[in-house]
Amino acid sequence: MKQYDIVVIGGGPAGLAAAISAKKAGVSDLLILERDATLGGILNQCIHNGFGLHTFKEELTGPEYAARFIEQVKEMEVPYKLGAMVLSISPEKVITYMSKTEGLVQISAKAIVLAMGCRERPRGALNIPGFRPAGIYSAGTAQRLMNIEGYSVGKEVVILGSGDIGLIMARRMTLEGANVKVVAELMPYSGGLKRNIVQCLNDFNIPLKLSHTVVGIDGKDRITGVTIAEVDANRQPIPGTEIHYDCDTLLLSCGLIPENELTREIGVEMNRVTSGPNVDDKLQTGAPGVFACGNVLHVHDLVDHVSSEAALAGENAAAYVLAENQTEKTHKVTLKAENGVRYTVPQTIDVENMRDSVTVRFRVADIYHNRAISVYYDGQKITSRKKRVLAPGEMEQVVLKKSSFAEYPDLKEIVICTEEV
Repeated sequence: MKQYDIVVIGGGPAGLAAAISAKKAGVSDLLILERDATLGGILNQCIHNGFGLHTFKEELTGPEYAARFIEQVKEMEVPYKLGAMVLSISPEKVITYMSKTEGLVQISAKAIVLAMGCRERPRGALNIPGFRPAGIYSAGTAQRLMNIEGYSVGKEVVILGSGDIGLIMARRMTLEGANVKVVAELMPYSGGLKRNIVQCLNDFNIPLKLSHTVVGIDGKDRITGVTIAEVDANRQPIPGTEIHYDCDTLLLSCGLIPENELTREIGVEMNRVTSGPNVDDKLQTGAPGVFACGNVLHVHDLVDHVSSEAALAGENAAAYVLAENQTEKTHKVTLKAENGVRYTVPQTIDVENMRDSVTVRFRVADIYHNRAISVYYDGQKITSRKKRVLAPGEMEQVVLKKSSFAEYPDLKEIVICTEEV
């Protein structure tokens, strides 16, 4: 069985950035495994602009952003295999994958970087009544059919869910001549970025109905219409609020789920809020030498954050392989999310061996106005930053500096929360 120093699972933006970072850190014996026929992942179908403002200080489309990293991978001669579907990863870091050219293959790795991305929540998970006619797509499937395969998926469109992909597809279908009648959202707030609501809905006069969901689908062979209704505080439809729309297409943009079937096989502790593995400040899971980054860890709103997080995971995987910073003395501190903060990534920090600073990313649970994001060390407030608006669709972050822990030699817990100003 061939052994590699590092194997990166996934050749999307996270996997590419992690592999490049590991190579720069001094590990040459590495391999990227990508199940698709090309590198670049989901970015290949994201032909809209808005990528790269943080990483490259310019606005790029998804394929342009991916191409920057693919070029680096090829220039640095980082090995990769396409059409390689990983079937399992054992706790001993044995990877089984299948490919058309090689058949069934087993390899092992000293370190693994998990970068499998995420998938959309399907109709079956939404419990929408009605038949199963043609014309119902997840927003990402419709995006691929239009942008890569060159198909038109429909002319009269209703969209359920206001995630970023759904918002972007509302604009995309309008530009292709379709009539997007409404975007319905179950929650009382949008799950997408504010800029996407403005640029994709407001600029095209597409209505957004918050606290609404689909309660009926008409049509047996092809969808002919949908009925939406307002929902109450318990997200149950309110009788008498139904509105019917004639349509030939329903797009579902109802959330993203990290692809962690392989992660669970390794036996690491999973986080019930993010649906990804719990990690420390090195982005290492509970399994030594197994790191996670990008949307497989938690769903990001900006690919620039994916790339920076993945670069850190690749660098730390290289350090693990090269046995750097493998000190006996550790001081692990738990991070807790409270009072409006849904989760934190990472979930623990080793204040003894951390870098000069650690970026902690998180999302809030609701829309808040004029609140502060505060950080407490064992009950003592350390920092507080006022924010005019906090929304679940926008990822927030705080930076913890190593120097701030000097006065807390017995620190046990860091709390990140929102507070009234």
